[in-house]
Amino acid sequence: MIAYNITIKIDKEIQTEWLKWVKNEHIPEVMTTGFFYECKFYRLLGADENEDVTYVIQYFASSFENYKDYTENFSSSLEKKIHEKWHDKFIAFHTAMEIVN
Repeated sequence: MIAYNITIKIDKEIQTEWLKWVKNEHIPEVMTTGFFYECKFYRLLGADENEDVTYVIQYFASSFENYKDYTENFSSSLEKKIHEKWHDKFIAFHTAMEIVN
């Protein structure tokens, strides 16, 4: 199994609007691709409250092929939509991990 991890640092100015958008639009759009069977959404704790806020989204795929198909066929268009909507108000880092337990 594969965990696709996205860590996002959000400008505090857009946090409320971004949260509504990511929960109601973005995550459902990724899940409807059919390549992931589960999604978990976290807020990073312990950061300075005066700074930007960090969130983590984890999507779980049953195989590396599902993850690879998603990244080759869907992630570019979804990332383009994100950049068009939020411009330079966020930074995102993507990693894929194999679940070993």
